[in-house]
Amino acid sequence: QCTYLEIEQAERTHAVVLSCPAWLWGAEMGANEHGVCVGNEGVWTREPLGEDEALLGMDLVRLGLERGSSAREALEVIAALLERYGQGGSCKEEPVPFVYHNTFLLADRTEAWVLETAGRYWAAQRIQGERALVAPGGWGALSPPSLTHTPPPAFAEGSRNISNQLSIGREITAEHAGLRQRACSQGWWNGDGEFSFAEVFSLTHQPARMEAAKARYRAGKELLRQHAGHITAETFMAILRDKASGICVDSEGFRTAGSMVSVLPRDPTLPCVHFFTATPDPSRSVFKPFVFVAGLKPAPQVRSPTFRDDPAKKIPRFQSTVDRRHELYRRHQAALELMEKDQERGQKLLQTLRDLEKQGLEGMNALLAGTVAPRPEELADLFFDCVEAEMKFYT
Repeated sequence: QCTYLEIEQAERTHAVVLSCPAWLWGAEMGANEHGVCVGNEGVWTREPLGEDEALLGMDLVRLGLERGSSAREALEVIAALLERYGQGGSCKEEPVPFVYHNTFLLADRTEAWVLETAGRYWAAQRIQGERALVAPGGWGALSPPSLTHTPPPAFAEGSRNISNQLSIGREITAEHAGLRQRACSQGWWNGDGEFSFAEVFSLTHQPARMEAAKARYRAGKELLRQHAGHITAETFMAILRDKASGICVDSEGFRTAGSMVSVLPRDPTLPCVHFFTATPDPSRSVFKPFVFVAGLKPAPQVRSPTFRDDPAKKIPRFQSTVDRRHELYRRHQAALELMEKDQERGQKLLQTLRDLEKQGLEGMNALLAGTVAPRPEELADLFFDCVEAEMKFYT
């Protein structure tokens, strides 16, 4: 059972860790036990939006992670389900529908992809580069595939970002079998010359939201260029916190809801490390490390409550509201209010949170460098312990 549709179950699914809006089944970003990471962004294209309930892009993120043991497999899962079921339905917990199509970043230890969609049609681009790291984060998902194994991890080539617009031009690695025929039949392409997915399927007159996304996309690309050859996990955290570029959103009623940075070593003996904020506004949040190991300790502090009469599941939907905030979210929100009211105390708290984050980063860099070998039970408790430590600073 996905958010709106029930589809056939797979014979086997993979363990996943997800960052998601609490009211739906899918996720905006996440990772699985095989080191596959997927994140998505909304786009508006020439293909009509489907207000009829189908699969959400966020459902496709989770399905790709649950059913794909590599980035390429996850892409194939998403493309096949998209073609079969389509995408549609409201993506926001409000009575007025908010509908969009989707673009995706996918990465694993060895390669990374961008997948962009328009209705049931799609195009995919394999990102050139030999190694992989992915950092999808709310409004500024970034994916550079190249990681070294000496601390701190550094990157050589293969960076990519997406931001609420089609970005795959002529460098198409794979596509829907009927993509070009669809473009010709609609009069969007005459069949001559090279085919550019973005040029053909983008709206002629962009909504204001997409015009703003162009500046954000250019800024993200420039930030990646500035750090080319020496990008670390910390670099990505800084980029996801950048408010001047619009990557970290905190205006016009929107705020970056959650952020994630994943380090995916090519060496299969080293674990993949996934850093999650689990709270909004990464500029005032803590990236906390998560590693897949046996016997993981649950972290109920970051699980939203469930409701027997959930307004997201009753027809008509979204006719009432409920408080879905988890405990860390509540305490973090109170801390944000403190930061805004008392700048001196707020700065001290922010510095304390940065010190906590630094400890986690140093520990994970040592783990990836092979200079420490924590016991499995320590890694099993890692994320829980980091959440607990953060919450103590909020009391």
